[in-house]
Amino acid sequence: MNVQSPKDKLQAKDYATDQEVRWCPGCGDYAIVKAMQNTMAEIEAKPENTVFISGIGCAARFPYYMATYGFHTIHGRAAAIATGTKLTNPDLDIWVISGDGDALSIGGNHLFHALRRNIDLQYILFNNEIYGLTKGQYSPTSKVGTRSPSTPMGSLDNPASATEFALGCGARFVARGIDTKQKHLPEVFKRARDHKGASFVEVFQNCIVYNDGVYGHFTDKTVADDQQIVCRHGEPLIFGKESDKGLSFLPEKLKLEVIDIGKDGKTIDDVLVHDETNKLMAQLLASLKSPDFPTAIGVLYCEPGPTYDDEVKKQLEAEMDGKSDADFNKILQSGSTWAVD
Repeated sequence: MNVQSPKDKLQAKDYATDQEVRWCPGCGDYAIVKAMQNTMAEIEAKPENTVFISGIGCAARFPYYMATYGFHTIHGRAAAIATGTKLTNPDLDIWVISGDGDALSIGGNHLFHALRRNIDLQYILFNNEIYGLTKGQYSPTSKVGTRSPSTPMGSLDNPASATEFALGCGARFVARGIDTKQKHLPEVFKRARDHKGASFVEVFQNCIVYNDGVYGHFTDKTVADDQQIVCRHGEPLIFGKESDKGLSFLPEKLKLEVIDIGKDGKTIDDVLVHDETNKLMAQLLASLKSPDFPTAIGVLYCEPGPTYDDEVKKQLEAEMDGKSDADFNKILQSGSTWAVD
């Protein structure tokens, strides 16, 4: 067994290709690809064993910028192609890259099946609440009232919540990150990769051209401490610039409330402790909306279970156990045959 010395270990720059990065200046995608390259270096990923599969959209350029194997597929079908790739070669480490339109509109059906089957892959959804590549049409996650070329008078659609959708599909690992949180995002990616099964990560990503500042109400530095809560298993759900606010559970209403620690008799003991194995808690956290509540990021839910690819492998091995190799020509020539003049 060859053991790499520290100087031989791949660095983040070694996972970057020589391709010109073609995103708009200031796009949040730059930060995400950088976070991913840092993640690859930290987990010492083998480029020859790693595959990035994408659909169509700005996010879908991702495979060109990762010095691994990659597949830029067709609109909405990345999850389906990733499924086939994983079943064909279960040893590959599969990362699916998609946008909110690619994943939740034309690709919603494929994403649903990948998550419910619990295929061992990482699905990273870049959510900027807009169609960027096709010049700013509204997407399934756009807020009501969004003005765009396809909704000039404002969108009337209720927006889809990517994280709540994933939980509803039966995903066993659901997390969130923010493009600009360069220390936190690799942590989330590493957790997703360590999870055996389908890992779903929604990344709030800014589109500087068509939807600039859409997440400013909880990502701007001036409000981030009071409008974000980082969820870590086994730790109290506290937030605020002075860490003086927390989330408490109201059992009679099955809902969360914000409390001020140190006021009205409230102490740290009244703050809910995050349990990432509790699906109800994950659903409540995913549904929190600013400004009344902080936006929850980090690992919201993690409950491993049997993976589809492992079960398929077991099924095939059981079927083939004790059977000799079949004669393919004999199979072709068996049954009804005929000659063509």
